[in-house]
Amino acid sequence: MAKVRKAYPLSAVRSMALHAQGLLAAPAPPTLDGLEAMIDRLVCVQIDTLQMVHRSQYLLLWSRFGNYDPRDLDRLIFGTVNVDGKKSKKNDRRAFEYWLKEACIIPLKDYRYSLALKRWRQEENRHWWQTWLEDKVNHDILDHVRTRIDSEGGLRTSDFEYEGPRRSSWWDWKPAKLALEHLYNTGEMMIANRINFQRVYDMTERVLPSWVDATEPTMDERNRYYLERSVRAHGVCFPLQAADYTHTKRSAVKTLVAQMIEEGLFVTVPATLADGKTHHMIVHRDDLKTLNKAADKALPPTRTTFLTPFDSLFWGLQRDKQLFDFNQTLECYKPEPQRIWGYFCLPILHKDRLVGRFDPKLERNTGTLRIKALHLEPGIAPDEALVADVAGSMRDFLAFHKAQTLVIEKSNPEEFGAALMKAM
Repeated sequence: MAKVRKAYPLSAVRSMALHAQGLLAAPAPPTLDGLEAMIDRLVCVQIDTLQMVHRSQYLLLWSRFGNYDPRDLDRLIFGTVNVDGKKSKKNDRRAFEYWLKEACIIPLKDYRYSLALKRWRQEENRHWWQTWLEDKVNHDILDHVRTRIDSEGGLRTSDFEYEGPRRSSWWDWKPAKLALEHLYNTGEMMIANRINFQRVYDMTERVLPSWVDATEPTMDERNRYYLERSVRAHGVCFPLQAADYTHTKRSAVKTLVAQMIEEGLFVTVPATLADGKTHHMIVHRDDLKTLNKAADKALPPTRTTFLTPFDSLFWGLQRDKQLFDFNQTLECYKPEPQRIWGYFCLPILHKDRLVGRFDPKLERNTGTLRIKALHLEPGIAPDEALVADVAGSMRDFLAFHKAQTLVIEKSNPEEFGAALMKAM
């Protein structure tokens, strides 16, 4: 095993994190196999419903690959669709939807590790459906939903009629929706497809390819597996940030992380962060050699790209501030007068710095990408090199969205927006 250095500079920590996240250098061609490998490298990709531009799951892969066909991601999750719109008889899915960080796209090779969580949801969890299941009427609803899907195939919530009282808010779901979510959460059903982004639920045995390993691990085995995968996806991190990556309670894995350090699977390294102080972090033993290369400046960050607010680069608690001295925030849930940056701001990554952010809205009818606000971070100068690199990424971003026109409504500083428009 490679030797631990006396101290790793911030530049090495940043390079290591960007390398682990597939954000270090120019992208490889966006093949289907490449997309699958990237999802596996990142452990999972978070799904989100917001669509000011492409939804977050599609944006995350654009950040790594540049312009690609978003339908390729759908093919990985739902299988091949023939030109006439009919499903292929071959079950060639390579990924599936389930809970990990949040609702996520996960490689099917990791399917078995979802089973421990499904078991917990069936037997030990005390979530809303435990109370819901106490009502016998809801068991009848479950049977009704099962019967229809068994005989008709995959169905959406909208395929079930509802004649109850008017629902007062988005979370006050109709009974069939509650039943479908329960069957999905506990593993009896999977997401077979999406139509206009609505989930199509079907029986697991009809969705899951025959090659998938479905042997159930214990919860400890599941946690150990994902802790190891999470440390590798971080590159270098604080011990308990590994739990953040898959939304696992820190208290549940604190002892396990300590054991993995004691075993030598994780190696403690001294690393300087954005506060100028040296901290003790961990790296997977198989990645220590790569960290040393980063310290030798053999992994230079060269990429300029835009990140989704839900990017896995930020999943470890405080990673934005610790590594980049950047405050990553999503303001769509704030009242408009309280927003500083905008509704759905995308951070701008330039080499090893997060240099700014912008708030985009795609006007699909006119092919216009409207940037409502464009910001550079304090101390970042809009020099020619930065403007040229951001313009190159913006042209690719426009192509990805099939937009022909760029409009910048507001820029801080003003000269950055003007220079960017000129460079386009």
